[in-house]
Amino acid sequence: MSQHQTPTRRTLDILATLIAFPTVSRDSNLGLIEWVRDHLRRQGIGARLSYDATGAKANLFATIGPDLPGGIVFSGHTDVVPVDGQDWSSDPFKARIADGRLYGRGACDMKGFLAAVLACVDRLAAAELQRPVHLAFTYDEEVGCKGVRTLLADLQAARISPAACIVGEPTDMQVVTAHKGSRNYRCCVRGKEAHASRTQDGVNAIEYAARLIGHIQDLADQYAEAPRRNSAFDTPYDTLQTALVNGGLARNIVPRDCEFIFGYRYLPDSDPDRIVGSVQDYARDHILPRMRRKFAAADILFEKQSDNPALRPGPNAAIARFVMGLSGAGCAGPHVSYMTEGGLYQQAGVASVICGPGSIEQAHRPDEYVELGQLARCEAMIAALGEHAAEFQTDTETTGEAR
Repeated sequence: MSQHQTPTRRTLDILATLIAFPTVSRDSNLGLIEWVRDHLRRQGIGARLSYDATGAKANLFATIGPDLPGGIVFSGHTDVVPVDGQDWSSDPFKARIADGRLYGRGACDMKGFLAAVLACVDRLAAAELQRPVHLAFTYDEEVGCKGVRTLLADLQAARISPAACIVGEPTDMQVVTAHKGSRNYRCCVRGKEAHASRTQDGVNAIEYAARLIGHIQDLADQYAEAPRRNSAFDTPYDTLQTALVNGGLARNIVPRDCEFIFGYRYLPDSDPDRIVGSVQDYARDHILPRMRRKFAAADILFEKQSDNPALRPGPNAAIARFVMGLSGAGCAGPHVSYMTEGGLYQQAGVASVICGPGSIEQAHRPDEYVELGQLARCEAMIAALGEHAAEFQTDTETTGEAR
């Protein structure tokens, strides 16, 4: 553990408050967002909110320091995954400290980071910052990074252009410069109903969907058998899986419809269109002809449900060096297979790295926790990064050419 052993009482109190808001993705996060807005307002800091289509969820974006282009964003999501069916030792929405850990839903993913950021606001506001420090708190990251898209569109419309972003997902305070991308699709297979005693008159959608699901598994096996050599990823290949299947009406009816959800995580240098194209080609060339020999109107349709880009390591070199120099991380951590909002920030032209307190192994589990020493290290990093933000230069500024 670093020399920073214990977080401030301010961080612990704020984290307990944030955990007490049950911001499960299916529910509103407005209570938490409005509390943060008021917390900042009391310190003389204004915030802009951007809402989802229902008005029940919102992002918050605030700026500390001068009204100038550039600056560094501390970004995190406010939503958490459900606790339904999980065996918790205590109330998941009441923070509990024991054995050097703070327990509660969202403690590491990722309200611990948000609390550390908010605890440093007064210190940053009192400093004579030469470049702005921005706070970005989003909704619905856990269900497809929905909120950050609204936030980025709002920033573009307002001509706010940060230079770099630290996404505080749990990394054990290592600096992560790359992660996989993620896509998910719904596949709808349409066959022909018939009485179960006359299967020859129907086209069984479930059975043909099963053939396509089997092909998806075959592709997954092929990728796993050919991992990328010298890859920094913990899982050095693209992965696919089928997650949900639904079809049929009754046991005595040949099912007309079957739909399933499949997705994949892909390496930054993979082509995500090629992966889904392989599935679609197999459906068109091998499954549909067999179905249409029996029923000309049979069909297979694909609908993209989510598309979250990978975080590529190259464009993040300058901000990675800067964060490592001030955080004491020393060297970059491994590339990770889980997905964050960092890929979308990078896609919007904001160089991004992932660095936050806690371990991804604790995320989404019962008795989720963050170590107090990790929170203390995070506090120190945020204060140092904010106070030295004016020293950060992008690779373009340093070399005169983009990387």
